[in-house]
Amino acid sequence: PLWEVFRISSDKLALCHLELMKKLHDLIKEIARYGEEQGRVHKKSKEEAAGTLEAVQLLHGVAQLLPKSKESYHSKCQEYERLRKEGTSQKELDKAELKSRKAGEALRRAVDKYNAARADFEQRMLDSAMRFQEVEEAHLRHMKGLIGSYSHSVEDTHVQIGQVHEEFKQNVENIGTEMLLRRFAESKGTGRERPGELVAAAWGGPHGGAEPPPPRSRPPPRAVLTPPFAGVLDFDEYRLAPAQEGKYVCPLLSPTPGGWLGGEGGE
Repeated sequence: PLWEVFRISSDKLALCHLELMKKLHDLIKEIARYGEEQGRVHKKSKEEAAGTLEAVQLLHGVAQLLPKSKESYHSKCQEYERLRKEGTSQKELDKAELKSRKAGEALRRAVDKYNAARADFEQRMLDSAMRFQEVEEAHLRHMKGLIGSYSHSVEDTHVQIGQVHEEFKQNVENIGTEMLLRRFAESKGTGRERPGELVAAAWGGPHGGAEPPPPRSRPPPRAVLTPPFAGVLDFDEYRLAPAQEGKYVCPLLSPTPGGWLGGEGGE
């Protein structure tokens, strides 16, 4: 019975671990499928963010052009002021003033272009960032769900294993030594019926089967030979049974020409 309890408990534990392995295998398949899906989502997001990349490159180019325009404007203004202070002819002053105005207009166009590129960059970056955030939030929610599924699977398996251990302990406690001995006796015993007693003196002798005369003296009680089955006597197969009151049997019987030696009284 104890080995049967061990076997049942081991089978249940194996089923618990097998169920966990199935759940983990399904979870791995789900993660692989989700990875492929995420690849397609990222590719689509990259295509949608192509305009943002162009805006970034445009803003970078305008930002490099703006300092050059500013430096050119300041240089032309300084040249104009220098000529004016030196009392240069009006013609030279007009030329310097025209150059400074053109430099100022170029700087103004560069600033306007930079502001437009910056506004477009901010809008596109905002849209892309919101799109990326949505994708990332969906990704994190899905991954959190997968991790939660893994956690629940492991937790359920641990609960089942604990139940199996408790059941095993209870079954072991319910099996007592008396039960084990009784089952062993039932499985290994030869039966519950006791064999009948056999008195050797009743099988015949010099008195022809009649009631033997009373003994001269009462000998001490002797054991009665009890054969396992009726038939020819085979003393090797005999078993000793306690002697009954009033029945005394010679421990040795042997045939002689005059009959059987022995009998009650120790003849």
